[in-house]
Amino acid sequence: MKSILIIDDDPGILEVHRMALEGEGYQVFTASDGEEGLSVAREKLPDVILTDIHMPGTDGCSVLQAIRADPTLGTKQVVLMTGNPLLVTPRSGMELGADDFLLKPFTLEELRRCIEARLQRAKIHWRVEDRVIAELRTNLTSTLPHEFFTPLAGVLGLVDMLKHDVQRLTPAEVQDTLCEIEKCGWRLQRTLKNFLMTLGEPGLEPPVPTTLEAEVVEDFVLAAAAAVGRRTGRTADIHTQIEPVALIGVAADYLIMAEELISNACNFSRHGTPIDVVLARTGVLSVRDRGRGMSDEQIARLGAFQQFGRERHEQQGLGLGLSLVQRLAARYGARLRLESVMDVETTACIEWPLAPAARP
Repeated sequence: MKSILIIDDDPGILEVHRMALEGEGYQVFTASDGEEGLSVAREKLPDVILTDIHMPGTDGCSVLQAIRADPTLGTKQVVLMTGNPLLVTPRSGMELGADDFLLKPFTLEELRRCIEARLQRAKIHWRVEDRVIAELRTNLTSTLPHEFFTPLAGVLGLVDMLKHDVQRLTPAEVQDTLCEIEKCGWRLQRTLKNFLMTLGEPGLEPPVPTTLEAEVVEDFVLAAAAAVGRRTGRTADIHTQIEPVALIGVAADYLIMAEELISNACNFSRHGTPIDVVLARTGVLSVRDRGRGMSDEQIARLGAFQQFGRERHEQQGLGLGLSLVQRLAARYGARLRLESVMDVETTACIEWPLAPAARP
């Protein structure tokens, strides 16, 4: 039996909808406010969630953001309801991550058609997910050993060379060898870190966001650009433009996200081509490369352990970077946006929440 959760602070509407949907054969859960609705959703895991937008306390838009940020609820079908179309339009509702939009008052037939459409969409989603998961397993089988053992083999091989040939090497050659060992170590460390962060730790609460002052944010962006430049040998290619802006977030998460976006730009573009890293006063961090680009289909299929064109373009990594950025962004209700022109350029943008003092 398919289950529906309705969140609305009007008890009369709740009861009418509950009775109507139960008459259609659905199992129906109800909640009178956003906090209760999230609690019920996490406990019951309904197939479709309908939430009113205008509610005291946690409103419908906040409920939607919390659902999308929750690993167990993130893929659930969510319908926003409102009696005031000026609050949220269907388009803006979709931009927030809603799957559908109902304008009150609506008929039972409109409600029924909406739910049937959401359930059908969920079926398609899971069929697609099954196919993607099968692809991910194939990708992991072929890339995981390579990405873990190649840098490890580099470390061991170079150390063995130093042990046996150190007396014959010049100081410059020893220094070059140590730099290569360091690069291999950083590659292995980054791969392991991203792999573990993407898998996540069950039951571990995310850190509490705080205000990041403009100077701190600038330091993190510059540090991320410098770290990636050193690691990839592309310091001269990376150009930063930073406007002062205070943000809400967690310092470690922001640094990781900035570094991953810049690393991804380096991975998918040639040495000598520019990479523009721009932080605007609006809180938008954008990273633009002049690489081979991505198709609309590839962007839509973006996910963990997914690399595109690896069979034609040799590259390092498990394909975790953008997926990790998505995961971290969801903690703050932010969203990763990709714009790309095949064989020309790709721009990755993420709109970070502004600190109260920085909001216009």
